[in-house]
Amino acid sequence: MIPFHPPAISDKPWVDRYLAQGSCRGCEYNFTTLFTWAGAYRQEIADFGGALCIRATGPMGSGYLWPVGAGDPAAVLAALEADAGARGEPFRLFCLAPEQARALEELRPGQFALTPDRDGWDYLYEIDKLSDLGGRKLHGKRNHCKRFEENNPTWTYEEMTPAALAECIEMDAEWDRRSREREGLEEARDMAAEKQALLLAAQHFQALGLEGGVLRVYGEVVAFTMGDKLGADAFDVHFEKAYGELQGAFAMINREFARQVRARHPEVRWLNREDDMGIEGLRRAKESYYPDQMVEKSWAVRK
Repeated sequence: MIPFHPPAISDKPWVDRYLAQGSCRGCEYNFTTLFTWAGAYRQEIADFGGALCIRATGPMGSGYLWPVGAGDPAAVLAALEADAGARGEPFRLFCLAPEQARALEELRPGQFALTPDRDGWDYLYEIDKLSDLGGRKLHGKRNHCKRFEENNPTWTYEEMTPAALAECIEMDAEWDRRSREREGLEEARDMAAEKQALLLAAQHFQALGLEGGVLRVYGEVVAFTMGDKLGADAFDVHFEKAYGELQGAFAMINREFARQVRARHPEVRWLNREDDMGIEGLRRAKESYYPDQMVEKSWAVRK
């Protein structure tokens, strides 16, 4: 049997080594994602056969991510299928990128049925695009930032520090209170899972290697964000919160953090702003920045 276990902070070094061997830009292939969302999706990891194996539970049931590492993928897939059988589950692979789906078809021709998971597609943006907001399409975003600056002359932006985390958690609690008054039950469940993930990220901010930014008006936190590296040329924005009634707050925290990442990580070309979970308002917001690429994902189920 594969020795799966819930991810712990002590797993980060070896997990990162395996992730560095892949070229995945999906947010699932990031230790912070695996660690902070482990409770919500019952995520477990294992070092098996020279590969990082990941088991989790999603909307369609339990399944596995495509293994990452130098191990023999055919042998690892066989072991994953045996693990699913021992649990009485169909053998499922989730969040398959197109190149992974092609590799699966080469190894197991005609054996799997694929279903696109549009709600799980990640949005990728050129970092220069979000830093500079150039061009006609982003004229509205530039205007939002300008209005924010004009209406809030005391505004400041600062890099996230452990000292600022407590204020950000307080701001998130207030944001959550306001949101619950206008969101439905399903969205409320999503927010509860995200809240738990955020608390874990804050608790282990330095150990996870997270970076972030804080936007203030009159010294009070009105927006914050945090993320970390994703592969060789991407940066994953895990969390972003802003008071929506404060015009331009979202656009400002987005722009300022993109500039921070660009200055600190010249090797980063892409910002991954993750998926929209099928939430209509979130999808509109992400599409309004005109993504340069989408990380397409599918479910694969053994026929």
